[in-house]
Amino acid sequence: MNSPRSALDANLAVALDALLTEQSVTRAAARLRTSPAAMSRTLARLRRTLQDPLLVRAGQAMVPTPRALALRDEAAAVVRRLGSLLSPADGTDLTTLRTTFTLQAADLVGAALAPGLLRLAGQEAPGVSFRLRAEELEAGPALRDGRIDLEVGSIDHVDPETQVEELVTLRMMAAVRPGHPLADDPLDPARLAAAEHVVVSRRGRFTGPLDTALAERNLYRRVTAVLPSHLAAMALAVRSDVVCLVPAALPGNPESPLTHTATALGLRLLDISLPLPPLTIGMAWHPRQAADGAHRWLRDAVRRTLHASAAT
Repeated sequence: MNSPRSALDANLAVALDALLTEQSVTRAAARLRTSPAAMSRTLARLRRTLQDPLLVRAGQAMVPTPRALALRDEAAAVVRRLGSLLSPADGTDLTTLRTTFTLQAADLVGAALAPGLLRLAGQEAPGVSFRLRAEELEAGPALRDGRIDLEVGSIDHVDPETQVEELVTLRMMAAVRPGHPLADDPLDPARLAAAEHVVVSRRGRFTGPLDTALAERNLYRRVTAVLPSHLAAMALAVRSDVVCLVPAALPGNPESPLTHTATALGLRLLDISLPLPPLTIGMAWHPRQAADGAHRWLRDAVRRTLHASAAT
């Protein structure tokens, strides 16, 4: 059988604080949004538990006993601590946050993210640093065991518990050096297929969605190089006549940060008049970090960076 002392629970502590603050069963009931009859029963339980009347009649009012006066400040402190313990975190103090976030992303995505993340960290969380890893780890286990905090890119291989958010949808455009023969006239599928191409593939594949779209028109391109890096492919396109594909914003949208590197290199971006599938960039994280204030800031910083226009 439980002793009276062990029967004290959080609800009783909250009721005790209300009763000692209001010194009225009716007002305490209103404060806790319950009935006066229920509050009277709670007061009776508190009297039995604490073996003290707590509040006694003095004319039309109720006054606290010496034991009640001794308990009043402590009861208020306990309720404040309970409120803090059982409330969602209000937020992390970013000005004092000292941590390193590890993100996994393709090189082009990393190049688009790094300037914006560093700018936001400098403004809001100066103690934060970033480690960007290439797409070298299997994202699900790496997120689960904490080797990476966030995966950003084309998310197509996640575990059931992984949380995913789509961030931006892009289209693919043909990128060529200034003065390239393809830049002189509108780019039709036949002229595109006749050019030399560089393909980006970590697995060394020569074909992709563009080849499928060309094949439907009985057209086939010549791929002269396969590189594992988008940045290397763009550097090659600047120095030769190969065509590389670059993700860009959908028509009518501000320029995507994923296009900034191509623009900085001086590449010309040409529309491809073929039905290519869009590229969706998202981010994935493990649910254990979903409510963490610092990780929420990281996800928001990635959102703001990838939604920023060239003017920001």
